[in-house]
Amino acid sequence: MSTNWQTISSLATAGGTLVLASATFAAIRSSNRSARLAEEALLAGMRPLIVTSLAGDPPHKLLWQDRHTAHLEGGRAICEEGNGNGVIYLAMGLRNVGSGIALLHGWRVDPVRVFGEQDVPEVADFRRQGLDLYVASGGSGYWEAAVRDEADPLREALTTRIAEREPIGVDLLYGDQLGGQRTISRFTVLPMGDGGWYCQVARHWHLDRPDPR
Repeated sequence: MSTNWQTISSLATAGGTLVLASATFAAIRSSNRSARLAEEALLAGMRPLIVTSLAGDPPHKLLWQDRHTAHLEGGRAICEEGNGNGVIYLAMGLRNVGSGIALLHGWRVDPVRVFGEQDVPEVADFRRQGLDLYVASGGSGYWEAAVRDEADPLREALTTRIAEREPIGVDLLYGDQLGGQRTISRFTVLPMGDGGWYCQVARHWHLDRPDPR
């Protein structure tokens, strides 16, 4: 029986090609996995997480566009109507416990549904910040906003809650310094016995990655 060297050569070539293809596929998978891990590590290093500031944090001086000013102590909040101008001023002391800078994108106030389980708020329902507010990693900062329009649908309910000193719900939309890793944090603003207000964080939702729960 004669040996068919041409067939043997073809089979050997095919086998070598298969081995090379398998090795290449494994290398690509390993490379992709390493790239994903590197990306996750990079994002983790940029990820912010906003909570309420501490009572011992330094106070912040707040300035609204109409030159209204206020001092905000750590852990405190502001819910007040301006002296005769009809504007409702809102603010909260914040702390960033994440590893990246937090850039505040927008806010949403719910003066009625404050407690209890709720769905993730729609991004379209948030009002855009009038100025860029940043909170450094491991540092304290603040959020401020105002309701100015007399026809604003928030005004009546918010005015009533402030006058009756009832809790107010506030949602903040923020992300990292590049605008990614968007997160919604829900806060509750509560009255204090001294006539002021304080705030506490209730829940966080991640919009650009799997939710932790």
